[in-house]
Amino acid sequence: MGLDKLISDLKRKLPSLEMLPNEPMSRHTSFKIGGPVSVMAFPASAEELRALLEELNKAGVKPFVFGNGTNLLVQDEPLNIFAIKTNQRLNEIRLTPDGGVFALSGALLSSLAVFAQKNGLAGLEFAHGIPGSLGGAVCMNAGAYGGEMSQVVERTEYLDDSLELKSVSGAEHDFSYRHSLFSDSEKIVVSAIIRLTPGDPAGIKEKMDELATRRRGSQPLNIPSAGSVFKRPAGGYAAALIDSAGLKGLRVGGAQVSEKHAGFIVNLGGATCNDVLRLIDKVRERVFKEHGIRLEMEIKHITG
Repeated sequence: MGLDKLISDLKRKLPSLEMLPNEPMSRHTSFKIGGPVSVMAFPASAEELRALLEELNKAGVKPFVFGNGTNLLVQDEPLNIFAIKTNQRLNEIRLTPDGGVFALSGALLSSLAVFAQKNGLAGLEFAHGIPGSLGGAVCMNAGAYGGEMSQVVERTEYLDDSLELKSVSGAEHDFSYRHSLFSDSEKIVVSAIIRLTPGDPAGIKEKMDELATRRRGSQPLNIPSAGSVFKRPAGGYAAALIDSAGLKGLRVGGAQVSEKHAGFIVNLGGATCNDVLRLIDKVRERVFKEHGIRLEMEIKHITG
């Protein structure tokens, strides 16, 4: 099916669905890098998301679903992709009758942590400074400062590869370091229930502020990046290995190994996807030469 006809059909069948043709991914990634996708859609509800996916499936179109774009490195050239962004409108957060927190997949972790704090619920303080959305955080078991999503996610609803709405609870998530049941699969997280513990709102905020201060002091938050580029290798930390190899400040084009945190690659302005990839290759080669350890990318490289 031609793109124009697909858009026309979707507008007719899903009249409230917001769509943008030829939308640059650089506007939707924390790296500020990425060429235009053919179409980007912004569903406003779980029902609209499922209906959109069903229509795309009928048309033989496999979409790229993402949240806040905080761990993505997207090619500079145009992408023949139908992208679905969840965090723009698919971001409801509310309390459940039994005291849990329900959130749709597009809800930002920062918003989720603030909601929990204001409702006197502790356990999400670690997530306040993680810039991603809930869906991505569940998929990769995001974590920081000793906390992980595996510690707080009770139940997750998702669409399987047949677009059937299903759910998993507890150990069924198969959580491990930066991994879950949803990692590298066709499953699409729709919502999750977070189980927290009662706490003092003032005390929870104090802990969140403390972690925010630590984060500002150690990470280059004022420069575009995608956070930690590499996964933590066995028996060490990627940033320490990169630092000890003398790579802080190493630059390719507009991309640089952060002088503040060696685990970050930052966009100093005008960095291309190719700049970042070349710099990643240089870092991996040097670390392997110096330490015999092959670093594995944590960020996702998107092509299409």
